[in-house]
Amino acid sequence: MRLLAEILRRLAARNGVDPEARDMAAEMVFALREIAATVREASEAWDKRGYWKKAADLELEWEWAEPAAGRLEALIRREAWELLPEELAGLFPRLSGITVAKYIFPESSWSGACARLRGL
Repeated sequence: MRLLAEILRRLAARNGVDPEARDMAAEMVFALREIAATVREASEAWDKRGYWKKAADLELEWEWAEPAAGRLEALIRREAWELLPEELAGLFPRLSGITVAKYIFPESSWSGACARLRGL
């Protein structure tokens, strides 16, 4: 979550979409997918223990992650970069509770992510 919040804030401060911004957007896809997978695993574990309400609440809280990853990926694959600001604006409320006082992730955290996403 921290990586997502940091990338989101970095992208919001940019003017335009350069190759680094494309890599950051692609890294967000990977991070959102990882969150969705973790939520599924945790939900299954809670469900197996009979905590079905807790499992359902967890899934409900994070149901936005997988669709957001799909929309970002589609945007990147179509190179519809003009839609990126709108998609990022939709993520701000989800990540607003994460404080980013200083950046802790280096640029290498997302370097080459767009090429990896596209399978190049």
